[in-house]
Amino acid sequence: MSIRNAISSIAVIGTVAAVGVGLAAWKVVSIQKGAAAAAATPEQMETITVARAQERSHRRSTTSIGTVVALRSITLRNELPGTVAEVMLVPGQVVNAGDLLVKQDTSVEEAELKAQEAQSVLAGTMFDRAKGLREKSAVSDEDVDKAQAERDIAQAHIARTKAIIARKTIRAPFKARVGLADVHPGQYLNEGTQLTTLQGVDDAAHVDFTVAQKVAALLQVGEMVEVVTFNNDEPIQAKIVALDSRVDRATRNAWVRARIDGTGAPAPGASVRVRVPVGPEFKAVAIPVSALRRGPTGDHVFVIADGQDGKPRAQSRAVESGMTLGDDVLIYKGLAPGEQVAAAGSFKLREGMLVSIAAPANTSTSSSDASKAAPEASAAK
Repeated sequence: MSIRNAISSIAVIGTVAAVGVGLAAWKVVSIQKGAAAAAATPEQMETITVARAQERSHRRSTTSIGTVVALRSITLRNELPGTVAEVMLVPGQVVNAGDLLVKQDTSVEEAELKAQEAQSVLAGTMFDRAKGLREKSAVSDEDVDKAQAERDIAQAHIARTKAIIARKTIRAPFKARVGLADVHPGQYLNEGTQLTTLQGVDDAAHVDFTVAQKVAALLQVGEMVEVVTFNNDEPIQAKIVALDSRVDRATRNAWVRARIDGTGAPAPGASVRVRVPVGPEFKAVAIPVSALRRGPTGDHVFVIADGQDGKPRAQSRAVESGMTLGDDVLIYKGLAPGEQVAAAGSFKLREGMLVSIAAPANTSTSSSDASKAAPEASAAK
């Protein structure tokens, strides 16, 4: 029985070994066939367009929200109490310097003025008569001085009454646009009642905005900033005319005032975006926006260069991107001028992929377009 068992075991082992050898041979043949099929299949290739990175002078910038302020702006109030006799306030109307806006009742003052003018005439006549009599030694010097004083007092009363009438006759101090008003004839006005607001009509306007203290420290009077309204992406040039001498202790920001020259300034009180330059100018490279790929690990581009086989291949490279200028984006680090990057079709690429260049993409815009920056500007880094 033991011999039979041994023979059976040897037979089983031989059978298993034969099956294993057969399977191994089949696997080797399958692998060889797969390798041959793979060798016969052409390598995957993606068609793209490329663009060359172009060097461009650039200056970092930050964006702030500003408010347009008229060069001259006042809240109009009455100085003296009284009843309104005449109103010439038309909201939105442009008035010139000296135009009548509100006239209070001055009938009492005008009556007093007539009496004072008559008194002044009489006092003047008495003074002239006293001088004539003094030459004849008919009166003393004291009488002449007294007559002169009475004449001067009468003239002073006239001047005072005229000043009161002028203060009750409210006129435009400069050319301005009238704001909303709620004043009517017959209305009694207490002293200091707000009548309306006047916004100066000038060929310029101010823009007040705040920047971080580290940005304010780099700014100087005379530097240019760009003002962008919310209904027009075309920037307006403005010149910095004043920097606040202190930093707000709560926000650590400093106020800056810029001046817009010309008639294209937004209305006073309008909110605008102000693009403020930060730091010195430096060199960067510009590439099409379509060439920049963004991901959780950072920004990257696909540089197109010949591989070891001499064929053009995509090579992923991490970059530091900056602000967008029209159809281009600036690259601060990671890319050199003149290098080719994948533009249209870059989203299809992966590291080392073979590419077919269809046609050159439009090169990045000229440096003269750098002033037409898109609204979103990167903060100073």
